[in-house]
Amino acid sequence: MTSVESVLKKTPKDLFIGGRWVPASGGRTFDVDDPATGEVLCSVADATPADGVAALDAAVAAQPAWAAHPPRERGEILRRAFELLTTRIDDLALLMTSEMGKPLADSRAEITYAAEFFRWFSEEAVRIDGGYQVAPNGTGRFLVMRQPVGPCLFVTPWNFPMAMGTRKIGPAIAAGCTSVIKPAHQTPLSMLALAEILQEAGLPDGVLNVVPAVGAGELMEPLIRDGRARKISFTGSTAVGRRLIEQSAEQVLRVSMELGGNAPFLVFDDADLDKAVDGAMLAKMRNMGEACTAANRIYAQAGIAEEFGRRLAERMGALRVGHGAADGVQVGPLIDAKARTKVTELVSDAVDRGAKVVIGGKAPEGDGYDGGYFYSPTVLTDVPTDARMATEEIFGPVAPISVFQTEQEALELANDTEYGLVSYVFTTDLARGLRMSEGLETGMVGLNQGIVSNPAAPFGGVKHSGLGREGGSTGIDEFLETKLVAIAT
Repeated sequence: MTSVESVLKKTPKDLFIGGRWVPASGGRTFDVDDPATGEVLCSVADATPADGVAALDAAVAAQPAWAAHPPRERGEILRRAFELLTTRIDDLALLMTSEMGKPLADSRAEITYAAEFFRWFSEEAVRIDGGYQVAPNGTGRFLVMRQPVGPCLFVTPWNFPMAMGTRKIGPAIAAGCTSVIKPAHQTPLSMLALAEILQEAGLPDGVLNVVPAVGAGELMEPLIRDGRARKISFTGSTAVGRRLIEQSAEQVLRVSMELGGNAPFLVFDDADLDKAVDGAMLAKMRNMGEACTAANRIYAQAGIAEEFGRRLAERMGALRVGHGAADGVQVGPLIDAKARTKVTELVSDAVDRGAKVVIGGKAPEGDGYDGGYFYSPTVLTDVPTDARMATEEIFGPVAPISVFQTEQEALELANDTEYGLVSYVFTTDLARGLRMSEGLETGMVGLNQGIVSNPAAPFGGVKHSGLGREGGSTGIDEFLETKLVAIAT
């Protein structure tokens, strides 16, 4: 089996600008840690603002030729990259687990998911269409063209370090847009490995530029205000998203924002409890709960609340916690000490306000946990509506359960948040399922299923959860401008 050391050794550590691997200005670097041990894995180039400008220069220079590149060839590059990702899934998964912490099985699942965005958009590249129509008064014609937006700026998060990249890079390449991407400083290695794969797949120099950096604001704000980039796409917190939208307004950039979530998970009395518990495990524990789609507010109807809570606690308590690369581990560490501290504080706050700990409720102790940022899978019941976790993202393996009586109460509880990314509903009553789906103020609904993400479907939220959609047939629209040519006849 390939070792972490050998995978790290062959993974690039420099900036990727204009098709070349280059050190950061002044030789700046930062350390990448293993969250399961707290130990340093390696050092990576730390881009300066000047490096960011060089990356934008490369993207701008490559834009005209890339926009004119045949759509079929753009698609073939993505297809080759999809195949390379699939072929190298084991090494890439080990790399991801090392820098991010998730178990190897989850990392393999993410690589598969990430690759599917390249396969999907390889097919969308040749589907870009336009239109032609006769003017209503019959004296002219309208020709509608769809053209690339232009150079793009991408900022991706640490929790899905490969998939959040391919979800942006795939449609950009398919549409004919160049880009500069700033991966999260906690997890830059997956993105650097992806850049190397795209280069091997035949992506021309300058079409993709990767600039890891610790100081995201220092690096990105000058690029946003530069005026040559025409779009920014960000996945991360709502607070940071707001700042980026403000900065983007100066140059009137196109923006796509996939921001925070606080997903409600509703279980009605008539639900199939086996399916509901399975769905809750998926919706809550995907990525150790470190996901914007995580079920953070679980509401069970009074008739089944006790039994649902018992079954969920039994499943959560049986999960094995440990280093993601170890055999049989199902729950890895949180990303860093700050993340674990926040989860600890949220649980303590809920307990202080009357919540009961059914299972977990603290960091695990003993051999194998020293130095890592672990937190035990936790189930809380009787969580009051004034608890902090009712309004704040948990981003950890904590399932808080509250009870509701009526369908209307469930809808009101679910919608009582500034966020609107995804909701989950479990019921065997189709009419109720449709009523809830229509009434829930979220961009996505999982009806009797605990996962909604799919490259072939639009992903995104409403309210403070973001703007725009990624994936599906609408995903490429975010990277295309519509131009009208009015023709006299």
